[in-house]
Amino acid sequence: MAQIALGTVQFGMRYGIANQSGQVCLTEARKMLELAAVNNIGAIDTAIAYGESESCLGEIGVQGFKVVTKLPVVPEDCPDVRGWVYEQVAASMTRLRVSSLYGLLLHRSEQLFDKRIGNKLYDALQEIKASGQVRKVGVSIQNPHELERIITLFPSGLVQAPFNLVDRRLHTGGWLSRLKGNDIEVHTRSVFLQGLLLMSLTAIPAQFSSWGSLWTTWHAWLSLHDISALQACLAFPMGFQEIDSVVVGADSARQLQQILIASIFYQQTDLPSLQCEDEKLINPACWLPS
Repeated sequence: MAQIALGTVQFGMRYGIANQSGQVCLTEARKMLELAAVNNIGAIDTAIAYGESESCLGEIGVQGFKVVTKLPVVPEDCPDVRGWVYEQVAASMTRLRVSSLYGLLLHRSEQLFDKRIGNKLYDALQEIKASGQVRKVGVSIQNPHELERIITLFPSGLVQAPFNLVDRRLHTGGWLSRLKGNDIEVHTRSVFLQGLLLMSLTAIPAQFSSWGSLWTTWHAWLSLHDISALQACLAFPMGFQEIDSVVVGADSARQLQQILIASIFYQQTDLPSLQCEDEKLINPACWLPS
């Protein structure tokens, strides 16, 4: 059964369409990590591009957690890809105050197939894994179609992808079983669709009104079954045995505690059919500025 992992983008910047409190302060971040530790949250997800997130985590201490971070996009004018990768990883570990990482992911998988840097980038990832500085390498993707070309590149690797009641492509496209068949660890994110699935009908921003029937179906189902949106959202990915970790973000220790309590609810039967493959809804990168 999938385990909860703590996403920490909020530790470094304001993040999420439903975020009302901004960046998590150091004191609150410390409370959240303490809560994570006593509730057996094993993994922490961060990225070099997440503002002050890595430095915040390093200040608090992440010993005992499996830390997964992500490389930013390789600069177009990078003269030494291998050196750049090593510099990025060394700087990341310095900020995190660790001597090794559990996972290192690429934010832009298509760079692996860039004729100029692709092979160099791939070789650098494999070399840094072989050195023992990183246990698993892989990719963070936005769309499962990216996996067609990379599924065989990272045996015993790690893939992070969006997966929720609306965006079910990992499952409907057969990717969950294919990834597991290739011994690839699966971490899913965006379980709440950046908070949209947790909003009341009246709070959903006007830019998402085109999917009014989806929201109506969702809230009617919640009312009928007397189940919280938090419980239902978490029950969906946690019911898939192929998923290793469900990455969740929170704005406070109180919010994280609510997530942990809700995650105990595993019933997956009769969850509503909200599936949609419209990128304008399921890909936050396509959302209009709020």
